Amino acid sequence: MRRAFFAFAVVPFIFMSSALAGDAEIKAGQAVIDGQLKALIANDGARAYSFAAPNVKQVFPTVDAFMNMVTNGYPPVRRPQSYAFGKVEQTGPGSIVQQVLIVGPDGKNYEAVYTLQQQPDGTFQITGCSLRASNSLST
Repeated sequence: MRRAFFAFAVVPFIFMSSALAGDAEIKAGQAVIDGQLKALIANDGARAYSFAAPNVKQVFPTVDAFMNMVTNGYPPVRRPQSYAFGKVEQTGPGSIVQQVLIVGPDGKNYEAVYTLQQQPDGTFQITGCSLRASNSLST
């Protein structure tokens, strides 16, 4: 009888732990995006570049190349007036897609969709970002 009770008591804990692990991963991914955006705002190219995953660094092998890409291709990300996290989806173990709602330097609304991947050392890094103008900032 005691074994049956113990099994039922452990099962909810296991499911609860899985949910918490997902929340921790999502918060870690958001911290990476927040760190990169703050570094961009502060003109700290080396710090902003440090959040990029190896696949991004392969395409943009220097801080200058990376910063030129962000400055010329992603002005709202480079100089946001404000930003807030929107929808998030964990697409697999260690893989996150995070929506960021941005008010750009032009005062217009944008939606940035970041992809992040957990690295072998356990940290998350940004593997990509797509940006589009948005008529509304709905989450």
